[in-house]
Amino acid sequence: MRLDPRPAALGLLLLCAATAGAGDAEELHYPHGEHRADYDREALLGGQEEVDEYVKLSPEEQHKRLKSIIKKIDLDSDGFLTESELSSWIQMSFKHYAMQEAKQQFVEYDKNSDGSVSWDEYNIQMYDRVIDFDENMALDDAEEESFRQDKKRFEKANQDSSPGLNLEEFIAFEHPEEVDYMTEFVIQEALDEHDKNGDGFVSLEEFLGDYRRDPTATEDPEWILVEKDRFQNDYDKDADGRLDPQELLSWVVPNNQGIAQEEALHLIDEMDLNSDKKLSEAEILENQDLFLTSEATDYGRQLHDEYFYHDEL
Repeated sequence: MRLDPRPAALGLLLLCAATAGAGDAEELHYPHGEHRADYDREALLGGQEEVDEYVKLSPEEQHKRLKSIIKKIDLDSDGFLTESELSSWIQMSFKHYAMQEAKQQFVEYDKNSDGSVSWDEYNIQMYDRVIDFDENMALDDAEEESFRQDKKRFEKANQDSSPGLNLEEFIAFEHPEEVDYMTEFVIQEALDEHDKNGDGFVSLEEFLGDYRRDPTATEDPEWILVEKDRFQNDYDKDADGRLDPQELLSWVVPNNQGIAQEEALHLIDEMDLNSDKKLSEAEILENQDLFLTSEATDYGRQLHDEYFYHDEL
């Protein structure tokens, strides 16, 4: 049994899956605890097509594009990449690809190509049919019940009250964590799902959902101990035993800053040959394979995206 807070930033979670992976994928990525760089290259460049494109680049072109990316990461132009610069770049990369994904989805969802996505078009794309339901009646299954929340989010994203969502509104619908006017909705959505007693907070018991300890067990299972630790040490900042709306936001919206910082520190730890806590161009080129199988280049994907390696970013 696992908690499923239905995170609002699904697109960003998918982009971060390599860092937050679990189960079979984790076993393939880290067999016996050992990191497989070839798994990164095969599975994380974005698909076999991207892998094939990467292989086609000459070593000279790889170096040229990689040097351009390094120059852009180096915000103060001092010739070194710090943890802060790497972290900022990785976070920017996450957001860029999430927005690109939303733009591609917009075209797919806009069935009649009129420049907006209607509620019916969203229905057809997601469920192959238009779902009719009574607002006050529970739907048949959990998937359709979550569909009710989708409609609320759709309506909140629609600022101009037109029948459909334009591109900016569609991005707000798909990635509400990136849009200020959606923050209140994200918090309320989480409270509606988890705040069972309606006090405006989420207690530890509510956080754990329907978990009840087996009366024959002497202690909680490991996954519960992990979730309790996360509640107490990661989310409940004021240690009052409950999550207020802002603390709740840190739970339901993925912490891409933390993921980016972790990856930046990992790269420096692995590639910093002179132990000065930063990376020079020479150190990166010396460890080019590692850098190209990391989130700093989105696993090499940035070498094929002019947005990142072009001189005018």
